Amino acid sequence: MNGKFTVANFRQAKKDNRRITMLTAYDYPTAKIIDEAGVDSILVGDSLGMVVLGYEDTIRVTMEDMLHHIKAVVRGAKRALVVGDLPFLSYHMGKYESVKNAGRLLTEGGCKAVKLEGGIEVIEDVKAIISAGIPVMGHLGYTPQSVNIFGGHKAQGKTIETARKILADAIALQEAGVFGIVLECVPYKLASFISERLDTPTIGIGSGAGCNGQVLVTPDIVGLFRDFSPRHSKRYADFGNMLEEAAKSYILEVNHSVFPTEKNSFTVEDEIIEQLRREF
Repeated sequence: MNGKFTVANFRQAKKDNRRITMLTAYDYPTAKIIDEAGVDSILVGDSLGMVVLGYEDTIRVTMEDMLHHIKAVVRGAKRALVVGDLPFLSYHMGKYESVKNAGRLLTEGGCKAVKLEGGIEVIEDVKAIISAGIPVMGHLGYTPQSVNIFGGHKAQGKTIETARKILADAIALQEAGVFGIVLECVPYKLASFISERLDTPTIGIGSGAGCNGQVLVTPDIVGLFRDFSPRHSKRYADFGNMLEEAAKSYILEVNHSVFPTEKNSFTVEDEIIEQLRREF
């Protein structure tokens, strides 16, 4: 499609049975490249805590971290809809704090929508944020900010109780007015059932092809995050090894005085050097 991708395009894409593409970005050059490639939406996820900042989970990511990276991404994205994650505890301290923090991501960061984790337990916060004129994307299934409750990185919805809970949460989020719902690590048959049940588009990650769109973490798909490889991801390039080999070549050339050459350097007239020798 031509023009900017908006929250309205999310909803229309589901009506048209058109798949939605979403990738993460945390900096200007990455955002610019994937935007020019034609991705529909860019998520500045709190996954930056792990793939950029080196934390073991997303819990330590702050509002200031999110704002810093959202600003960079917004500068690079001209067409894609930029969605910013609300970090841990930024929407758990009452509706006032939730709206204020969501508003900061838009007014200071420049993104066009926010994403938050959880269903019925945060539904009043969701309603308050939307009432303030801020588009909200939901996030259900495996929600990384709840990793300590889950006891690790585990798929969710494998029992009738948890499947029922995810479906109920999805319906509640739809009724609250979210424009999309991320389903993370939800069994694919359940994710397909939820996607069929809802009018709101679903964006899957590790939840099968039955969702209305997909999102992946960009450092995962290009091999720049090598601590582990998520089962639900797919590597489309290996920039990590390319970067390592480039660094090794650079180190070797510097150590053997191969780099830099005159082509990589700036010149000055010989007379100036001779004048300096006479003076000093």
